Amino acid sequence: MDDNNFDLTAHIRSVPGWPEPHVVFRDICSLLEDRKVFKQVIDLFVERYRDTRIDAIVGIDARGFIIGSPIAYLLDVGFIPVRKKGKLPGETISEAYELEYGQAEVEVQTAWLRDGHHVVLVDDLIATGGTMVAALNLLQRIGVDVLESSAIIDLPDLGGSRKIADMGVNVHTFCEFDGH
Repeated sequence: MDDNNFDLTAHIRSVPGWPEPHVVFRDICSLLEDRKVFKQVIDLFVERYRDTRIDAIVGIDARGFIIGSPIAYLLDVGFIPVRKKGKLPGETISEAYELEYGQAEVEVQTAWLRDGHHVVLVDDLIATGGTMVAALNLLQRIGVDVLESSAIIDLPDLGGSRKIADMGVNVHTFCEFDGH
């Protein structure tokens, strides 16, 4: 990674065998706990989008909230949460997606997004892409222009970033890990 000349992967803890035996969980809590590294990561996002016309940052439940909110604040734009179904009041639309063992749904409130709004979709990690693809489908149904799907980490072997790119959406991550 050449963004800001620091090795972001060194600040992300790898937890083998969690939550499933074949998975190596990439834990950003170690990054969040170090205020200097957390600030550097947020600054990387802000610098990337500073000169881009954005109406809002859209963050995916839950770690997308942690990184998306300070990005939105520093860019002086709104923050829109995409939550697990049943967690948002008011008028919402939802989208189902497949999990390894079942199905889940995410939703977004329709009151704050408009046809033609320019947004960046953020989360901590892109793995299989299921949640991010579902969020993109929601935003596209409203007519929102998703400028980019962005995350701290990409797990390219799981194919999520490829699925997102195949939808015609730019993908940007700051580091990647091989395997699961």
